[in-house]
Amino acid sequence: MSTIFGKIIQGDLPAEKVFESETILVIKDIAPKAPVHLLIIPKKEYKDFQSVPKEELSIVEEMAAIAQTLAEKFGVADNYRLLTNIGTKAGQSVFHLHFHLIGGKLLGEMA
Repeated sequence: MSTIFGKIIQGDLPAEKVFESETILVIKDIAPKAPVHLLIIPKKEYKDFQSVPKEELSIVEEMAAIAQTLAEKFGVADNYRLLTNIGTKAGQSVFHLHFHLIGGKLLGEMA
């Protein structure tokens, strides 16, 4: 695995883990945009959401279920943003699929 997330998954870099399963790792963002800012990362490396083969989309369902559970756990289930960026023009900077779960403050409109 070549990305920073791959290195975290392999244990080569530290991160504040909040959840881990056989297929998913969730960590706190090191530059949070809100009081709750988690990164939900599949352990299998996909470049982005668009790159997930149709026969493997169950990983996205698993990520969504974990997002719901963690939104409850962190007290933001009634107001949060769940997003992923696809490509540099959309703001993607780490090319390993991940979802941001962001909440705990007024987030405002997106551009």
